[in-house]
Amino acid sequence: MAEGTERRAQRGKSKKMAALGSPLRTLRGLLRELRYVSAQAGRPYRDTAAYRHLREAFRAHRVTSEKLCRAQHELHFQAATYLCLLRSVREHLALHQEYHAKGERSTEEAAGLVGLKLPQQPGGKGWDP
Repeated sequence: MAEGTERRAQRGKSKKMAALGSPLRTLRGLLRELRYVSAQAGRPYRDTAAYRHLREAFRAHRVTSEKLCRAQHELHFQAATYLCLLRSVREHLALHQEYHAKGERSTEEAAGLVGLKLPQQPGGKGWDP
């Protein structure tokens, strides 16, 4: 009876860990974000200390056997969390640039920003041209 409960608990853990994705995918995402930042600074991302640290950390914690390695899962979780932070900050800055960079906008520009068009005023009797 205890054996079945233990198996279910292990299956539950593996489902939670699977939600992180593969460590390689997380590493590639981190390197992609590092490339974005380095491109803005105008230098190759492979010359940065962050790149060297990521490479060494992921190499030191790669899976070498079938046993459960807590340090590897902890590193992967921290890396995935940091990747989420980097993406969120980059996307936030892009949105901030798009919507807050121009200062005061005319009514037509503000309407166009949200996908609306202002109605055209008719040139009939009673209207000023």
